[in-house]
Amino acid sequence: MREIVLDTETTGLDPLSGHRVVEIGCIELINHVATDQMFHCYLNPERVMPTEAFDVHGLSDEFLAEQKFFKDVAEDFMTFIGDSPLVIHNASFDMGFLNAELARVDRPAIPMHQAIDTVTMARSKFPGQKNNLDALCKRFGIDNSHRDLHGALKDSELLALVYLELLGGRQQGLGLSGDEAETAQASLSADTLKTESDARVREARVFILSEDERARHAAFMERLTDPVWNQITPK
Repeated sequence: MREIVLDTETTGLDPLSGHRVVEIGCIELINHVATDQMFHCYLNPERVMPTEAFDVHGLSDEFLAEQKFFKDVAEDFMTFIGDSPLVIHNASFDMGFLNAELARVDRPAIPMHQAIDTVTMARSKFPGQKNNLDALCKRFGIDNSHRDLHGALKDSELLALVYLELLGGRQQGLGLSGDEAETAQASLSADTLKTESDARVREARVFILSEDERARHAAFMERLTDPVWNQITPK
């Protein structure tokens, strides 16, 4: 099962107000385990970076002015994510920005049903508690000490670890629901009974000794002195 953990950094909070994506970071998961495949790029937003956004991610106008435009990376980005589920923390935010960028270059939007929102997962698991990325890292004992500023790629790496914990940690496959557990137990019991039933009706194997085997056994018995079975008094 292939999934993509995705994060973006932007110039602000609302793509409808002209704010743009300035960084995309994606990590590939196969069966919930990160591979060495990733997609990462910085983007020229074609606008000035507000101070509030710069304080969050530290991406300056000077640095971004040297980067590619979204239209230059759109094909590679869409090819990388394909139709795989997208694991995103606060999916509506990132999906809104990405689809606004795609609309600017006349490309189809990414459907919302393709996204798995880890904020929704966290709120369901920890209702009424803080469920931002830093809080979840602390709750699950994930080291995020290097996260002095936000960054799409490093935040995707942290989110991949958080996602695994939200699924149930390293043993998520063992956490069956009540119905699943009953089904599994019933299947196991049925298999066990079938095996035991087969064992009861299985015909006994017949072992036929060769003449050479009989002779060697008789010679071995002659070497025994007062064997224990000769000491048993018949009733």
